[in-house]
Amino acid sequence: MTHAQAAGLVAAITAGDTSLGIELGSTRIKACLIGPDHTVIATGSHAWENEFVDRMWTYSIDAIWEGLRASVADLLDAVEAAHGVRPTTVGALGVSAMMHGYLAFDSEGELLVPFRTWRNTTTERAAAELTRELGFNFPLRWSASHVYQAILDDEPHVECLDFLTTLAGYVHWRLTGRKVLGVGDASGVFPIDPATRDYDAAMLARFGELVAAHRPGLDAAALLPEVLVAGQEAGRLTAEGAALLDPTGTLLAGIPVCPPEGDAGTGMVATNAVAPRTGNISAGTSIFAMVVLERPLASVHEELDLVTTPAGDLVAMVHCNNGASELGAWAGVFTEFASALGVEGGADAVFETLFTAALQGEADGGGLLAYNYLSGEPITGLAEGRPLVVRTPGSRLTLANFMRTQLYGAFGTLSVGMKVLTDEGVELDSMFAHGGMFRTAGVAQRLLAAAIDAPVTVGDTASEGGAWGIAVLAEYVRTGALTTQGEDLGTYLSTRVFAGAALDVAQPDPADVAGYAAFLEQYVAGLAIERAAVEAIH
Repeated sequence: MTHAQAAGLVAAITAGDTSLGIELGSTRIKACLIGPDHTVIATGSHAWENEFVDRMWTYSIDAIWEGLRASVADLLDAVEAAHGVRPTTVGALGVSAMMHGYLAFDSEGELLVPFRTWRNTTTERAAAELTRELGFNFPLRWSASHVYQAILDDEPHVECLDFLTTLAGYVHWRLTGRKVLGVGDASGVFPIDPATRDYDAAMLARFGELVAAHRPGLDAAALLPEVLVAGQEAGRLTAEGAALLDPTGTLLAGIPVCPPEGDAGTGMVATNAVAPRTGNISAGTSIFAMVVLERPLASVHEELDLVTTPAGDLVAMVHCNNGASELGAWAGVFTEFASALGVEGGADAVFETLFTAALQGEADGGGLLAYNYLSGEPITGLAEGRPLVVRTPGSRLTLANFMRTQLYGAFGTLSVGMKVLTDEGVELDSMFAHGGMFRTAGVAQRLLAAAIDAPVTVGDTASEGGAWGIAVLAEYVRTGALTTQGEDLGTYLSTRVFAGAALDVAQPDPADVAGYAAFLEQYVAGLAIERAAVEAIH
């Protein structure tokens, strides 16, 4: 960077010609500050973990705000260390978070029950009844499934229920005072009509009838946040909100805020996957694929969610509760082993070594099977999970085959869901992959291309992920591209954000495709082993 460029960046930071994105992921809260050219100025982060309390996966309210403050403080420190100036304002900010789940409040704004996250699979009766009655697939983790299950179970808190929202919606509400959601996040609460970019009116009316049958007088529609689309201003940071993010008082109130979004939507933005026949795959604690549809699907499929882009266009979502966590656990074992041998290379070196070894494995994994099921997996009909490695006496157990199988296993459930789209005639021109799994160049990317039999792109924005994606959505508001220039989100991303992006495309290798198909056939047959393990091991 030249002296003039550095001075210009300092001026932009000081003037607030920047945008801030904050994403609450499952294991990390990340803050990302970008400049007017959408490049990253600095990031900050804070690690956190969910808790299993009273048989529910949750995060405490205190943990939410402690993590947000820590990530923002880390970001401000990073900006000051790198550029010699501490920001007091930004041009716009936005919040995204894990989608779905259930945060329920009374009329005084008090939380009624601990936050129920997307990982909870206790809503089977509600989801099945809503799917049957509304003719639309309601997954177990959707907010509507959670609230309806609470109503069916006659939980005491329902008596006081006034408002429900998602994690991103809750944080946004506390920062701005507005009970709103971006349409992408809202589409994981209740079905969206892509024509109106709002909750489907006919389905909402029927939902209201179902609710009233159990709770007369409870207005179901009034429980839900208002829906906004990308590019619209969704309020401004209040003095109370600024103090929640930065108790030191450095960050000033009055900052415009974009609609709060879910991690699926920000992942789509971060990968320029908002146009039909494109999609993205996000691999973290969970793994999911988003495919933008050219037309509605012909049938209802329990394996698929129908959600939307942040602009409100219809998307088929294949969501798997289990992603890269089991890979991380095995990497930890090998890190310990290396340390015991006196080799200290660090976790990154271990991951690179293991992933590189996977490329030397047999195309079908040598007859090994791996299931990454730490929790239940609705796509394959499992309410609970047991991580497993399975082999026959004739299989070839080598490090290369073991690691290839672990990577294949991480994509196994995803493949089951993606096959439903293929059978519906959905075609893909490209899939953009992002998440830590893709940091080792060319490994997970190549094997994923085999798993979905389509080109897989990884770009220089993939490592920043959703925090960068929500920062871009905040910048979309700051520039007024939609409200003053009528520029739709897809055009904005293609012409202003990704025009010069460095992209690496992996085409599916025929041998890998055939090998993965053989693995997947055994994987599906072996699900009976997983079910037996759940029943036998408590």
